Amino acid sequence: MPGTSTQALTLFGGEFSAPERESVFQAERLPDTLRHTRLLFLLSAVLNTLFFISDWRFHGTSHFYVAIPARTVVVLIALLCLWFLRKTTSFQGAQKVMIAWEWVTAAAVGVLVSSHSDLALFVVLMLPSIYYLVVPTAFRWSMTSGVACSVMMLIGYLSPGGPETPVIGLILAVVTLNVALALVLTRSNRLQRTEWAATQAERRANQELTQSRAMFETMFKTVPIPLVVVRTNGEIVDSNEAGTRYFGAHWKSLGIQSVDEVYINPADRKAFVEAIQKDGQVTDFETLIRLADGSIRTVLLAGRLIDINGAPHIMSAAIDITERKAAEERSWRVVSHDALTDLPNRAFFQGRLEQALAEAERQGTGVSLLLIDLDKFKAINDSLGHDAGDVLLKGAADRLRRLIRDDDTIARLGGDEFIIVIADPAPLVRARELSERILTELRQPIPYGAELLTCHVSIGVASFPAHGSKPSELMKDADLALNAAKARGRNCAVVYTPDMRLHVEHKATVARGIQEALQWGQIVPFYQPKVDLSNGRVVGFEALARWRHPQYGLLTPAAFSSAFEDPELSIAVGESIIRQVASDIRRWINQGCDCGRVAVNLSSAQFNWIGLAKRFLEVLQSADVPNHRLEVEITETVFLGRSATHVAKALKQFHDNGIRIALDDFGTGYASLIHLKQFPVDDIKIDQSFVRDLETDAENAAIVLAVIELGMSLGMDVIAEGVETVEQARFLKEKGCQQAQGNFYAAPMSGKDVPSFLKSWEPPPLS
Repeated sequence: MPGTSTQALTLFGGEFSAPERESVFQAERLPDTLRHTRLLFLLSAVLNTLFFISDWRFHGTSHFYVAIPARTVVVLIALLCLWFLRKTTSFQGAQKVMIAWEWVTAAAVGVLVSSHSDLALFVVLMLPSIYYLVVPTAFRWSMTSGVACSVMMLIGYLSPGGPETPVIGLILAVVTLNVALALVLTRSNRLQRTEWAATQAERRANQELTQSRAMFETMFKTVPIPLVVVRTNGEIVDSNEAGTRYFGAHWKSLGIQSVDEVYINPADRKAFVEAIQKDGQVTDFETLIRLADGSIRTVLLAGRLIDINGAPHIMSAAIDITERKAAEERSWRVVSHDALTDLPNRAFFQGRLEQALAEAERQGTGVSLLLIDLDKFKAINDSLGHDAGDVLLKGAADRLRRLIRDDDTIARLGGDEFIIVIADPAPLVRARELSERILTELRQPIPYGAELLTCHVSIGVASFPAHGSKPSELMKDADLALNAAKARGRNCAVVYTPDMRLHVEHKATVARGIQEALQWGQIVPFYQPKVDLSNGRVVGFEALARWRHPQYGLLTPAAFSSAFEDPELSIAVGESIIRQVASDIRRWINQGCDCGRVAVNLSSAQFNWIGLAKRFLEVLQSADVPNHRLEVEITETVFLGRSATHVAKALKQFHDNGIRIALDDFGTGYASLIHLKQFPVDDIKIDQSFVRDLETDAENAAIVLAVIELGMSLGMDVIAEGVETVEQARFLKEKGCQQAQGNFYAAPMSGKDVPSFLKSWEPPPLS
């Protein structure tokens, strides 16, 4: 407890162990100490004066010449100390005067007892007792003066010429007297200080209580928070001015007897009182009350039990939070709901999903997620503008909201993605039924001015406990199912199956393998020659990526194509290939081999790399390879991605620096002929799927012929891929195709084999 250490008393002496506390005690008792000491000195002077007069009867005896000087000294020291005491303002000063009186008096009395009068032995025992019990000095000085006085008395009394006295017995008696007096003084000191401390504590308590009451009254009346004091039965005792102003009138003027009449819900009042009686106080108790004008307000109550004249009362404070609640509701809605559709957002949905899963686990039911994506939303946004996209999103949200039950949760995750959480004993059955209804309902067009917006959706479904138990697992499963729905042609619903996750894990494994392969230099280019059909000369090569797998041997891109879906990994592979190609070209040139133009493939992801063309040119320059030795091949898909702006800049840079551009797999993508006009394309490559059945499939032959004629009319070289037979080569040559590439001429080979291949090259006969 605070203050305990400052009130501890010494074991021997009974004084406060804390010097500052002892000083306070002595300072407060100083007036009494001075009065007591003055009386002591005065009595000493008076009594010894009387003894001085009495001693004149011994005139002419030896006792007279001892007693008169000693009495004179005792009287004079008493009067002198009485005079010094008048100027003393501290206990320490008074104590010095008392100690001086004690020692001088003891010395004088010691001389007196040497006369061995009838009272001598009595004085030997009495004077130390006076020093211990009457003189109010500190314990250490009481002991010092008492012992010194006893010694002086013994010396005087035991001086030669006195009666025969048992010396040892007298000394033991004096020692016993000092010990007993010290114990008595210790007990007296303890009692005095304990009583003083108790008095001080009581005084402080009364003072604090008085101040507290005054402060309480002041605060109660002036605090700007509405306060009311009631009995536990609800009877109103008092309220402050703020309470009267807030309520709108004094309760007496309205005839209100009990605070229960103010509560909208009487059960709240009962709960409030029970909570206070249980814990002694309550904070942040929210309830509704009715004011004098009939308006209903939301308040936070804080209450505490107080004692008034021995009876329990409750003092309550009320804080109006009506506006704050409304603002919180608005803020909560802004934070937890989507501004466009007014549906819950991702953060709100996450909490609802966790709550639904916990409830389903307790009750042994199930939960399904329906992850919904609007098909071709971007196309509508791009073609008709964002206003049309917003109308489509709001229309879809309204329809989805109408299709779900009250206990289901629908949210907009962002963009064109929505999600529905349904809890049901048979979650997958319900999910399939709801998915069908959603597909049917959202197939209906949504009006937008004079337009009708098509609103097809793809849906991915995952369920607890069939597919996962954690929110993150279910979300991942639903996302995999949604991707599967898109892969199946969109406008359908797909339920998650474990093989979807296996596919993703396989992609992750391949990606990790490619990363390691890049570190160990296992991704290398293999080269397949391109042959001029008119003269059979090798005019160049296409660099094809290969993986020298330590376990599975040489792998083609088909085995690790999923890795190219990762933009960073695709860029890393592309940069590694171009560096190796540049190095190989430089080596072939140094060996005197004319390798022609070497083509490298660029993926869509690589065009996200700002400065792609500049980087390629720097690599060629670093390897001392002429720009015209390089050709880049792109597929039609690069024109359709978000990197289309980068594509145009990069292709222009390639073209301006003498690097030819070939459009690979022409006819299999989504590009239109306008791309051939917009972008600097030099060559068209006919996909091998059209070349494969060229001799037997009239439609393939017609497509190949059309592409050749298109290229010729645009002044572009046409290159046929996948040539496997002499018949295919002959047909292509006869129809005017400039170049061919395929296993008919040579399979892809490593860079070290290219020089020997070129030196031994003989074109196969086509006749």
